[in-house]
Amino acid sequence: MKIRIGAALAAVVLVLTGCASAPQLPVPLAPNALAIKPGKIGIVMTELPTPDTYLPGAGCLLCYAAAAAANSSLTAHTKTLTTEDLPKLKEYIADVIRKKGTEVVIIPGNFDLDALPKTSKEGPNVARKDFSSLRTKYDVDKILVIDINGLGFERTYSSYFPTSDPKAFVQGTGYVVNLTTNVYEWYAPISIRKSADGAWDEPPKFPGLTNVYFFIIEAGKDSFIKPLSN
Repeated sequence: MKIRIGAALAAVVLVLTGCASAPQLPVPLAPNALAIKPGKIGIVMTELPTPDTYLPGAGCLLCYAAAAAANSSLTAHTKTLTTEDLPKLKEYIADVIRKKGTEVVIIPGNFDLDALPKTSKEGPNVARKDFSSLRTKYDVDKILVIDINGLGFERTYSSYFPTSDPKAFVQGTGYVVNLTTNVYEWYAPISIRKSADGAWDEPPKFPGLTNVYFFIIEAGKDSFIKPLSN
């Protein structure tokens, strides 16, 4: 398991210096955002994370090391789990959009959000990255982004002490950007967590947690697809 000390320290520095920007609020799907004629919508997806265990609250180095050791069996099992059909999300969403009569371009590979420049524009629901170059690059009018950034199990801690049982979780964001205005026409943070229905501490296979993990994957997939089906 990677020790995410650097990321935690960076977050603290941002808060202390007042440089942390306010999070983007959800944006309901705009009317006819996906039904554009003529026009095309591109679909991209960032690289899926490897399933892992996360231990928020075990803030110091020794705390994290102790928590990691205490959950090592679960971590080893988590790394054997698959992501099921999450890699097919682009295709599932493309089918939904095509039913609205809109042409879809599925952009292959893992999309690198960090490669995009920051936007110079300001205003309500303006994307913080400048997506405008994708209009010419892919010959599309809008881009739909699937960004899953967390998957696996989460167990909260207070220093050395666990404050919860592990929960299966998936989190990320789905959004549509109009490439003419660089404005979100849909922005949906996804964050789903669920405990095992019964006992969870059953190494080495952890059947209770494993079952809820695959339930969470299906629930996460539906959270991206269903809002686009209306």
